[in-house]
Amino acid sequence: MNLRRRLYKIYWKLQGVIAPGLKSSQYAYEEELVRCVEPRIRWLELGCGHAILQSWRFEAEKQLASNCKFLVGLDYDLPSLRVHQTIQKRVRGGIGTLPFASGSFDLVSMNMVVEHLDDPAAQFREIHRVLSPGGLCVFHTPNGRSIGTIAARFVPQWVINKIVYVLEGREVGDIFPAFYRANTEKRIEELAHSNGFKIVKVRMVLTDAIFLVIPPLALLELMWIRLLMAKSLRCLRPDLVVVMKKVE
Repeated sequence: MNLRRRLYKIYWKLQGVIAPGLKSSQYAYEEELVRCVEPRIRWLELGCGHAILQSWRFEAEKQLASNCKFLVGLDYDLPSLRVHQTIQKRVRGGIGTLPFASGSFDLVSMNMVVEHLDDPAAQFREIHRVLSPGGLCVFHTPNGRSIGTIAARFVPQWVINKIVYVLEGREVGDIFPAFYRANTEKRIEELAHSNGFKIVKVRMVLTDAIFLVIPPLALLELMWIRLLMAKSLRCLRPDLVVVMKKVE
C-alpha cells in the first residue's frame, strides 16, 4: 500500500504538468445524474454492484440516493449486492429480463455496465419497457474507438484479470467479461432509435490514465491524453457518457 501511494503521488505530479485539469470520467457521469435526480424521480440503477459511484465519492453518492422518491438497485452478482451500502432496495437479476412492471421508473442508470451487455438490443428494449413515458436512461461506458478498448478486444480474459489486479487491486470475482457491442456513438444511436429512444446527449470524455501506477507507461499515456484534449480528436477519447429519452 505504501508503494501504491508513492506511485500515485508520482502520477499526480506528472498529470499536473502534462495534463492539468484532467479528472476521472466518473465526475462527468455524476454530473448527469445530479441533473436527472430529483425528489419525484423513481430511479433504477442497473449493474449496481457494490456502489453507484466510485469510493472517493461515497458522501456524494449518499446525498444523491436520498434525493429521489425511491431507488432500486439490480445486479446478478450476489456478493456485490450484499455489501452495497447506499441502495436499500436491491434485487438480484439480469438486464435481459427485468423483474419490474412496465413504466415503473423515471430514470435508469448504468455505470460501466453497457460494455458487458451480451445482447444490447434486447436489453435496451427491457430498459425502454420499465421506463415511464419521457423517462431517461443515463450511462457511462468505455468508447469502442479508444485505443484502450481496441487493445482490450485482443487480450485474453486471463491476461485482463492479471492487469486489472495489478492496476486496480480488483480480484477475479470482481472482473466481468466485456463485449463492447454498444460502445460507439454510431452503434448507440442505432440501438436507441430502433428501441424507442431519442439521444439527448453523448459526451466523449477524458479520464485518468489507466497505467497510473506504472510511471513510464503513465507518462506515455498522459502525453496521448494531452493530444486527446483537442476537439479534433474527440472521437478517440476513452469514455462515453450518454443520456437517452424514451419517446415511444
